[in-house]
Amino acid sequence: MGEDAQPQASDPVERDASSMLTIRLDDKTIWQVIGAILFTLAALWAVREMSGLLLMLGLAFFFSLALQPAVLWLVERFEWRRGTAVGVIYLTGIVVATLMILVLIPAITELARRIGESGGAWLNSFNTWIDDMLGTHLTNPNGSTEIAKDVDKAIADWARGAGGHVLGVAASGITMVFNLATIAMFTFYFTVDAPRFQRTILSHMSPERQRRVGWTWDEAIRQTGGYFYSRLVLMVINGTGFFFTMVVVGMPVAFAIPLAAFGGFVSVFIPAVGTYIGGAVPIMVTLAIQGWTAGLVVLGYVLIYQQVENYWLSPKISSKSMSIN
Repeated sequence: MGEDAQPQASDPVERDASSMLTIRLDDKTIWQVIGAILFTLAALWAVREMSGLLLMLGLAFFFSLALQPAVLWLVERFEWRRGTAVGVIYLTGIVVATLMILVLIPAITELARRIGESGGAWLNSFNTWIDDMLGTHLTNPNGSTEIAKDVDKAIADWARGAGGHVLGVAASGITMVFNLATIAMFTFYFTVDAPRFQRTILSHMSPERQRRVGWTWDEAIRQTGGYFYSRLVLMVINGTGFFFTMVVVGMPVAFAIPLAAFGGFVSVFIPAVGTYIGGAVPIMVTLAIQGWTAGLVVLGYVLIYQQVENYWLSPKISSKSMSIN
């Protein structure tokens, strides 16, 4: 019996332990792991430190895409060099911005002064309307006069300190000016060297990927440029409509220009709430200076124009802008 006994099986724990894979790390592998960790940490630190620069590069690339259709049109139409075309676009933008500042700042100052002068009478009229409609009033006539005087004093103090405010803004805005100049510089070079920049990037890809990325790049230029130029056209149309509507109801030209520029820009370029803000400010100012009838006329223009833009102008202009290049 003892001689026929089968040999006992080995312990399962010992069998599992013997089958385990043994990993041995030599010094080279350890240093490679440490180097990879250090490189990752350094890359994350660099991205964090350069986040501002990377954001400016992204904005510059976006603006470059928006400028491409206009640059291509100038190059093909007048046979200009790309640098000349970009320079003309930059110069045009600077001239327009300078003229707007020269016109808007005095107009806004005069507008604020006129609102201050008309504040007492406007509040009294508003009080009378509230009293007739609801049987109550917000302030008494003397209170309205005091509010108007406070507004006049605040505007006068602001005017006397305007020079100091401008210098303060200039001193505190050096960083902003530097950032804008950096974005403008990168936008210029991205736009001028766009073909070579695109060829350099695509040269590192396979032919199949080159076709896909090249098509995406061209489509991005078309879509971005089309959106940007359609917004500009709508801004001009809306601002022109605002201007003529306010002039018709009796608003002085010096007031109508800044209000039209504000209404056209905000309504088009600020999403969602821009339509309401861009329409509300011209309506309220016209109401304060010219009265209820003029304010209701401007309100009617805003309501009619929004319907025309949403159902006819915007689709038509957007479709044409997509084929600008």
